[in-house]
Order: sequence, then structure tokens, then C-alpha cells
Amino acid sequence: MSLWTRIADALSALASGEGLSEVFDRLRTPPEQTVGFTIAVIALGAKMAKADGQVTRDEVAAFREVFTIPPQEEANAARIFNLARQDVAGFEEYARRIKRMFGDRREPLCDLMEGLFFIALADGEYHPKEDDFLDRVRRIFGIDEREFRTMRAMFVADALPDPYAVLGVSPEASFEEIHAAYKRLVRETHPDRMKARGVPEEAVKLAEARLRQINAAWEEVQKAPV
Repeated sequence: MSLWTRIADALSALASGEGLSEVFDRLRTPPEQTVGFTIAVIALGAKMAKADGQVTRDEVAAFREVFTIPPQEEANAARIFNLARQDVAGFEEYARRIKRMFGDRREPLCDLMEGLFFIALADGEYHPKEDDFLDRVRRIFGIDEREFRTMRAMFVADALPDPYAVLGVSPEASFEEIHAAYKRLVRETHPDRMKARGVPEEAVKLAEARLRQINAAWEEVQKAPV
């Protein structure tokens, strides 16, 4: 059974009058969490797409930058997007239920945040209201400000990304400390590790993009004068 078929089944299980937020309370065990992760990215992404006052085609198409969506499954992905836009529940309620879905597991919540950064930047602009949206979500998720800044450094090209921020280390850290941080990030970014913590195989693009950024940051650090 494909991921998108399982998503369709989860949505069909919603009783009459239930909002999309209800689905997150039913997807707490590891096999279902890949479904929950996918719904969470699309649902929060739909809420965020209106944060800057408009929903563009690029932002809708941005889900293809995060997930591999076969043509025959586009309707299921679109249904989640439309349910989230129409749901009276606010994004804070979504975020709280998603946090409960993953419990104390920080890693999938960070993966989810990175998916939202992809969507935020799909139209080529990072709007202040999108930054405020993501900042409020990360607070509910329990992601600290330093880690949030590291994520933002990977995606938001105000200037060339600070390689030390991407690696989550201080420029004053020793070479050994920086190398250790780099290796840890590479391990955490391996697709098998990501799938083990609930990221669906269809979202492997997240791992590929993050690994490119980590490797580029490491190369920059190695070029820095000693």
C-alpha cells in the first residue's frame, strides 16, 4: 500500500464534522508516523502559504520539492492542502497536536521544520510573516532558538550562508569540534536514519538538500585561514 493510499485512508477515517487536526491524534505509532509526517508538512505548509497574504502557484508546487508525488496521487495531496486551508483550527493547534504525535522525539520535528522552509522559499522570497510563523511553530515544537537559526541559515539566502551557522558551531570552535559536528550532521542526514525516525521515503529530497548544504559548509570551513 502506497504512502498516498494510506493518507487517503487516514483522511477518510475522519468523522463528519471533524477537522484535519484530529488526524494527528490517531497517528502516534511508528508505522503511521510516516503518514502523520507527510500530512503535517502539507497541512502546516498550507497554513503558512497564507501567512504572507497570498497563496501562489509556486507555494502549492513547493510540495513537489519536498515529496515525490506521482501524478495519480496529486488529488490526495491537494485534498490535504485544501482541508488545511478550510479548517477553522489555527496553525498553533496543528503544531500542538503534531508535537504530541511525535512526543519527545526532536529529530522528526526538525525534519518537518526544514520541509516548511522549503515551502516558504518556493516563491523566491522569505516574508517576515513566514519567519514569524516558523518561529511560533518551533516554539511549540520545543526547538531552541539557536537550532532554528541554524536551519534558517541553510535555507534563507540573505547573503552567502554562514558555514559555521549551518554546522551549528561557533567560529571560535576548534577544528576537531567542527569536524565532529560535521560528521554528526552527516550521520543524522543519512536517508536510512531519516526514514527510521518517521520521514517517508518520498521525502528523501530533504536529506539530499540538507547534505549538499552541510558538505558546502564543511568545504568553506576547510578553506578558512587557520
